[in-house]
Amino acid sequence: MGLTGLAKHMRGLGEENLYLLTKLMTMSSADFLEEWFETEVLKATLSSSGIIGTFLGPRSPGTAYVLLHHYMGEIDGAFRAWGFAKGGTGGLANAIANSAKAFGVEIRTEASVTNVMVKNGAAIGVVLQNGEEYYANVIVSSLDPKLTFLKLVDPKQLPDDLVSAIQKFNIRGSSGKVNLALDALPNFACMPGAGPHLAGAFSISPSINYLERAYDDAKYGDFSHKPYIDVILPSVIDPDMAPPGKHVMSCFVQYAPYRLREGTWEQKREAFGDAVVNTLAEYIPNLKDIILHRQVMTPWDIEQTVGLSQGNIFQGELTLSQLFFLRPAAGYAKFRTPIRNYYQCGSGTHPGGGITGAPGRLAALEILKEAK
Repeated sequence: MGLTGLAKHMRGLGEENLYLLTKLMTMSSADFLEEWFETEVLKATLSSSGIIGTFLGPRSPGTAYVLLHHYMGEIDGAFRAWGFAKGGTGGLANAIANSAKAFGVEIRTEASVTNVMVKNGAAIGVVLQNGEEYYANVIVSSLDPKLTFLKLVDPKQLPDDLVSAIQKFNIRGSSGKVNLALDALPNFACMPGAGPHLAGAFSISPSINYLERAYDDAKYGDFSHKPYIDVILPSVIDPDMAPPGKHVMSCFVQYAPYRLREGTWEQKREAFGDAVVNTLAEYIPNLKDIILHRQVMTPWDIEQTVGLSQGNIFQGELTLSQLFFLRPAAGYAKFRTPIRNYYQCGSGTHPGGGITGAPGRLAALEILKEAK
């Protein structure tokens, strides 16, 4: 969204909504929720949505917007609802791929792109890591801005102001993932036994102070020893996700800073996994007895595996300085790049992270405009 369009939209909000939007864009999630709720555990659980994927704490200014970002949208008419795709996120990706293939699209996997070929100021194709070259009239990058502008093309082919902005683009990794294969269902101390509650999401966020202390560890270069953990049991929702009688537990964890004060993530990976399991075991007494296998993904592992710089799940912080017409940089937020036929999409563009499809759709509309 351009600056002029944003200004027109904001003028149409009305005075009361404009005040509310200003608060959401500038306040911390903790302070914002303090105006609406009294119960500490509720405020803490809601405020955790303001820190997911960011290198910020619940009392950091700007996290109220991140809270809003996680509650925007709807599913089948249910406002702010979250959904679970059959087969998990991979199932969703496969469904999109199958739809594309039905229209004749060829998809290459395990085929890293090393650079975009540029001739006379226009993108003409890509070079793969194995040396293969593919030519096309349109090249679209859904990689993060640092890879799109600083790795795939020679920065000398770009304006200095864009290169400088992307170099300063804040993309700090802050989260990790722990996946557990379980021999049985977890037994929560607060609500023992099986039941519909196991088909929901569980948040280890007992207080705002707890979340802030978890952030304190990360601020000084260490992973959180008492982390915030967002947990779901995909196999309860979709039994095909595990063999009969077995289950999988997916744990999103903060904080795990990409840059550690001491040691490397290869050295600290299992200690990080232990901290997560030990924290969960305080609430799930039988957990350690039912773990069959575990997978620990640090920000470094995420970067190496899926190519997200620093393992940042949003391809850049969702802060006011990196939103709307400033995402990824002022003057370059309309999905085009200074190189003709080379476009950007993905979470590093407007409107930001999450599995919404919005950045890709908006980029596609811009590409279609050029094709007319």
